[in-house]
Amino acid sequence: MNKPIEPQIFVRPPETAGNPMRFQELLAQETVEVPAFLQPAPPKFGNEDLDVARYTSHAFHRLEAEKLWPKAWQFVVREEEVPRPGDHVVYDIVDRSVILMRGEDGTIRGFYNSCLHRGRTLRNQGGTAGQLKCPFHGFTWDLQGRFKSKPCAWDFPHLDDTKLDLPQVRVESWAGFVFINFDPEAPTLLEHLGVLPAHFERYLMDRSVSIAHVQRRIACNWKVAQEAFFEAMHTKATHPGILTFTGDVDSQYDVFGDHIARAITPMGVVSPNLGGVDETTTLNDILALSGRMSETDGSGHALPEGMSARKYVGELNRQAYAAAAGADLSDATLAELEDAILYSVFPNFQVWAGYFGNIVYRVIPDGDDQDHCLFDVYLLGRYPAGSPCPPAAPLNRLADDQPFTAAPEIGALGPVFEEDMRNLPFMMKGMRASQRGQVSLASYQESRIRHHHLTLDKYLGLGGAE
Repeated sequence: MNKPIEPQIFVRPPETAGNPMRFQELLAQETVEVPAFLQPAPPKFGNEDLDVARYTSHAFHRLEAEKLWPKAWQFVVREEEVPRPGDHVVYDIVDRSVILMRGEDGTIRGFYNSCLHRGRTLRNQGGTAGQLKCPFHGFTWDLQGRFKSKPCAWDFPHLDDTKLDLPQVRVESWAGFVFINFDPEAPTLLEHLGVLPAHFERYLMDRSVSIAHVQRRIACNWKVAQEAFFEAMHTKATHPGILTFTGDVDSQYDVFGDHIARAITPMGVVSPNLGGVDETTTLNDILALSGRMSETDGSGHALPEGMSARKYVGELNRQAYAAAAGADLSDATLAELEDAILYSVFPNFQVWAGYFGNIVYRVIPDGDDQDHCLFDVYLLGRYPAGSPCPPAAPLNRLADDQPFTAAPEIGALGPVFEEDMRNLPFMMKGMRASQRGQVSLASYQESRIRHHHLTLDKYLGLGGAE
């Protein structure tokens, strides 16, 4: 279980079943300047198996509770989800609980969710409050965490009121995402994010807003859910309905230091796993997934002669996204307008790059249970410059047995997510049943999984190269 994962030099596999350079070939066809950050940053890892205990063992889960979550930056809430003084959320991570609250001064702070008297949690769920008052005995703090009052003050002569402010965790933000870190000595959030802010400078993230937020409890370890979105190789078996417009095994995989990795899957092109698909079929299928009507039902989306489906959809998105953001997107590449450019931020945050409709994933353990996690998906839209930020979409917490198709706000993504989620409980069952006790990874297409475990080993003190 505690054996470290050894890095090796990556050797690109033969380009037979797919072409990892296909995305670069598509970039070469762009008619606008291509950002340098879309160039490859290939992984350099090898082929060692992973012990299934990393996912199934309670002891490993406790090791993460001790050494990962107290040290890592973790996304908690969008700024627009707590817009007014007193608005707050409760964030639970294994044994720890934090209140993220906006103060009267507009600052978002993170308070340890524990009364300084007898330790009762101050808040059990998010909402709005005028103060923080312990429900047990009534010790009270203001919205900035400053101590206000206690009952029977005469009976606490040994407590110095000037030392009773609520302890805080570190809180830092990027692009409207609010992160916390329990470690006062940890590098800053921007240091942790590495190249990510620079790669997202083009995408008007300062005008992003949550337009959907759905959460569900999943019967699997948090890493199993996280890694379900680390590669596109599973598309053929799990999502066969999108192969007509998804270059699954043509994806490019990149790593940037310990904390940031990326997958770029070309869209508007046919999977190498299919043959005999024409451009009209590709266009109609991708428009159907995006909720737009196709040529066959009278919408007028007929493909002009000589134009590819990829070009048509990219230009359609350029117009729609420019209108939504009130911005000139004439220099945007087709890749940034339609491809799946998915960045992961260690340990449990993923965000799609691009100008609109950014999909965001967050996975956290469900308390001290290594076999369940909470999976959140956000969709981010844009609003015009000079306009006030619209209200955030309310959280839609699905019941454990509800499918993602029960969340209409995520549209055609619901069936796709549900296809992913069906695999995950059976991943856990299969790993527990494994006679080998190991999982094997593809050298290139699953390199982000290996990258994740190499970094995890560093946090857990299990080795791993720099």
